[in-house]
Amino acid sequence: MPYPFLKRFVDIVGAVVCLALASPIFLISAIAIKIDSRGPIFADTPARVGKGSKLFKLYKFRSMVKNAHKLLKKDLKIYDHYKKNNFKIKTDSDPRITRVGKILRKTSIDEIPQFINILKGEMSLVGPRAFYVEELAEQQKRFPETRELVKISLTVKPGLSGPWQVSGRSAVDFPDRIKLDAEYAKKKSFLTDMVILIKTIPAVLKGEGN
Repeated sequence: MPYPFLKRFVDIVGAVVCLALASPIFLISAIAIKIDSRGPIFADTPARVGKGSKLFKLYKFRSMVKNAHKLLKKDLKIYDHYKKNNFKIKTDSDPRITRVGKILRKTSIDEIPQFINILKGEMSLVGPRAFYVEELAEQQKRFPETRELVKISLTVKPGLSGPWQVSGRSAVDFPDRIKLDAEYAKKKSFLTDMVILIKTIPAVLKGEGN
């Protein structure tokens, strides 16, 4: 069976099985989010860049207050730090993260809804990171040498997990991260996908998500 068809088959089966097994956690998390703070169950974040630069809505459980992204931009000092720190703010120092959100992010439970994206064909179990439009543009402006690598990484679907997650995750700087993603896009194979999925399990258990 050709790799693209095998990969899609594994994506569909994997997403269905994982959603079924995680359905109790899905329900409990949704209820906890609504009880803990006002706002939608899923994060109200900007669109992400997918395969072929096509934009899509990435589903994640909301771990922050309502309109968190808009609130971030209102505080120029924090927003400037956010951009300089690879578009990340440490969970412990981010006032936008809710009490339930800290647990969801620490355990990577907030990622569960992405199986919906996989079923829709917007994502895969394994692939490059799905960047925000603004984030990708800013990083390429800061590191112009990465533009060709970005083009290569966008030839495949973004993934729930990927080479950068199992090689340091959020601690990996953009140039190194996009290099890993581009290398994956060029050398992708079923065996590589399986190895990454296996390595993802201990990374999640150690609480290295987000």
